[in-house]
Amino acid sequence: MNAQLNGLIVTKESPNYETCCLSWNRAIDKHPSMIIYCQQTEDVVFAIHYVREKRLPFRVRSGTHHYAGYSTGDGVVVIDVSRMDKIVLTDQSVTVQGGVRNRELYEKVCQAGYAFAGGGCPTVGVAGYTLGGGWGYSSRLLGLGCDSLIEAEIVIASGEVLTVNQKQHAELFFALRGGGGGNFGVVTSLTYRLSQKRAIATLINIDYPHQDFEKVAEVALIYQTLFHGLDRRMNLKMAMYHSDGKGRGVKLTGLFYGQKEEAAMLLSEFSSAPLFEVREMSVLEANREIQDSHPDFEMYCSGGRFVMRDYTRDEFINMLNLMEERAQGSVYTALTLYGLGGAISDILGSATAFYYRDARFILGFQSVFEDRKYKEENILFVQERFSTLRTYTKGSFINFPIEQGENYEKEYYGDNLARLQRVKRTYDSDHLFNFEQSIRG
Repeated sequence: MNAQLNGLIVTKESPNYETCCLSWNRAIDKHPSMIIYCQQTEDVVFAIHYVREKRLPFRVRSGTHHYAGYSTGDGVVVIDVSRMDKIVLTDQSVTVQGGVRNRELYEKVCQAGYAFAGGGCPTVGVAGYTLGGGWGYSSRLLGLGCDSLIEAEIVIASGEVLTVNQKQHAELFFALRGGGGGNFGVVTSLTYRLSQKRAIATLINIDYPHQDFEKVAEVALIYQTLFHGLDRRMNLKMAMYHSDGKGRGVKLTGLFYGQKEEAAMLLSEFSSAPLFEVREMSVLEANREIQDSHPDFEMYCSGGRFVMRDYTRDEFINMLNLMEERAQGSVYTALTLYGLGGAISDILGSATAFYYRDARFILGFQSVFEDRKYKEENILFVQERFSTLRTYTKGSFINFPIEQGENYEKEYYGDNLARLQRVKRTYDSDHLFNFEQSIRG
């Protein structure tokens, strides 16, 4: 077919160009040659044919939240599906277009009485979240975001529109559940299985500001022990931080699908914290509060790996000492543990592209700054310390990407890599979908 375009086209001559270039992570400062806002699947098909025939480099974008900015780039065409935002709810499933974000999905699903295995940040695209596995506060009960996925529609490199599930293109379906966004095509629709309806949840907020790292390590030891037999209805993330406003400290944020009295009992070892809140509310209200706690945008650099074992006090102290001094311009630095286990580990690592099912936590390391002139110092700060964190961890989390040389595929996908490379060769033999850390096939 002749190359042509549908949808809303934004170029450098467009009055809203600079706004359309913005990423949620304002440290990403990229200027595409063109942004194609697709409004239906046909627009995506035309866009794929256009970039193929013109031999133009391109990226795929839904929520602008890619931590390292691989959903955009200088001089590339951005195929953006954020305007494709329809949601269709039935008694057993919910189908969303590729541009739906966490907040819209929670509003639709939770108002109908269901919990959902979504993410915490309101403007994250559900597609990118799911394709990378999808961690959230409901993950220990409901699984990762990709575990609820039962079908997807995807435009592949040939421009063909495929319906993908366990029976149709099963290997591609395997790859879409944790293989990362932008590797195999443009996902235009996702259908998820809904869990049972749940009336209430308890929101958990525990904070120890202005502490020394000895106290932070003490809390961290309690936290990791708690997870040995933790009720899967509960999940928590623990941020060990060094910030402008609260100094050194540790904060636990979580969700429990049950009453606040039971949550308080499970968390009794933290009850002496300066801030200890367990508040019972509807599932919708809990998710709204979690999402509202996120800023409208940030400027940061970060990365994530997997924790496979318990740490000693000395090991926690050694890791915490990496934050003793923050990078120049940094206002917040944190080592964060995101709870895994429960329903996540019920599934074999070979069953979906998300390989690290046996991990105890995801470990994230982040430095936040407020002036772009400090970007390089903060990137160097994180990368240097990440080298140390590698000695305590295994593999890397594709949704928390970081520059890591030629071995990035093995780090992200472990023993699933060869299978994913075969899928890549089958559906994108020419490597049309090609970005900084794409699967190379």
